[in-house]
Amino acid sequence: MKGRGVGIVLVLVGLGLGATLLRDQVPVGGAQAPAVSGVAADPVAAEAGARLQNEQNTIDVVGRFEPGLVFISTENEVMGQDPFGMFGGGTEVQQGVGSGFFVNDAGDILTNYHVVAGESGSGAAQKISVRVMGQEQSVEARVIGLAPQYDLALIRPVGLDAKLIRPIPLGDSDALKVGQKAIAMGAPFGLDFSVTEGIVSSTARQIPIGFSGGGEGITQKAIQTDAAINPGNSGGPLLDSGGRVIGINTQIYSPSGQSTGVGQSAGVGFAIPVNTAKNLLPRLQAAGGQEVRAPTLGVAAGLLVRGQQQTLAVGLSVLSSAGKQELGLPERGLVIGEVTPGTPAARAGLQGGTRTEAFRGGAIRLGGDVITAVNGKPVDALEDLQAGLIDRKEGDTVTLTVVRGGESREVKVTLDETSFR
Repeated sequence: MKGRGVGIVLVLVGLGLGATLLRDQVPVGGAQAPAVSGVAADPVAAEAGARLQNEQNTIDVVGRFEPGLVFISTENEVMGQDPFGMFGGGTEVQQGVGSGFFVNDAGDILTNYHVVAGESGSGAAQKISVRVMGQEQSVEARVIGLAPQYDLALIRPVGLDAKLIRPIPLGDSDALKVGQKAIAMGAPFGLDFSVTEGIVSSTARQIPIGFSGGGEGITQKAIQTDAAINPGNSGGPLLDSGGRVIGINTQIYSPSGQSTGVGQSAGVGFAIPVNTAKNLLPRLQAAGGQEVRAPTLGVAAGLLVRGQQQTLAVGLSVLSSAGKQELGLPERGLVIGEVTPGTPAARAGLQGGTRTEAFRGGAIRLGGDVITAVNGKPVDALEDLQAGLIDRKEGDTVTLTVVRGGESREVKVTLDETSFR
């Protein structure tokens, strides 16, 4: 898969081809000698005991929950490469692999969207198959719901024996602490049912995840871990020491990918927080095989420039400071070109532009509002606004900082059913 920028390269890690109780004491090399009163316990033995205790926890978690892991393979029929036109074209089958895991007794499997996406990166693959642990044969799976902007998808196997469905419990990613154990499961480089271990390195890393209308990811909160994640791990679960899913493995930060085109683990991997997936699950389950979109407020961008292949919505930072000063606009922000009637933005009193001014390479709608922040975080593009909405649900309220006529104010906007259509 292609990498996407964040300093070096972010690589999507799909390939193109109940709490466990710990023992109070763990024998080391036989029975452990009791501590003598007034004499400190052997520190070497104590360290070894703690290490083995952690190992036993990992063994227990893997033994209980690895059967809930799923190996996913896809097929897409694409036009064959014939650069000289000598053989009249033809088709070939493009294969891919990734990971997923059961989330309920119905057999629903959560994975990354890019694992099951079609050849062009849109829609679902023509054929999706899944294989569970201990089984040699794969079964076909159908799409329940797709969420490209979140890089999440829900699929369900067809005709799989119900006894083979082993859901993995979902945890609470909001309660994570840096330094907690993290266990990654998946199929790195197609090596199905593999396990690696590390820690949670960060709980609030901001990276582009998913695919917006223009193909770029929307900046979202991600879990960073040093548990080895490689191509093929995409869609697999990241578990805590109790065996609960805390994230869905999705990308790696790979210096080698910049030069080789194939990302490899450098100890910096990213997972979508499981709470994002939990909020989205009801919508995915009700999607009827279609796409689920991130919530919207009902505004259209008012600053457009002509790109090489299409017109692009951009933020005020692309304009010169002199031009913005002359037009009475802030240095950064999202110009509202139009507000759709009957939407949360309209009910909150936001206003679109009243006149259009063309300039070399584009046009801008003036006379309306400019959004400069959402919940205190700066906004300079439509993706920035989407990033502030992506983990919200119906009934939630967001606070926008809005500039109108040179004056800044705060506007509260409540999401309703129209936000999720």
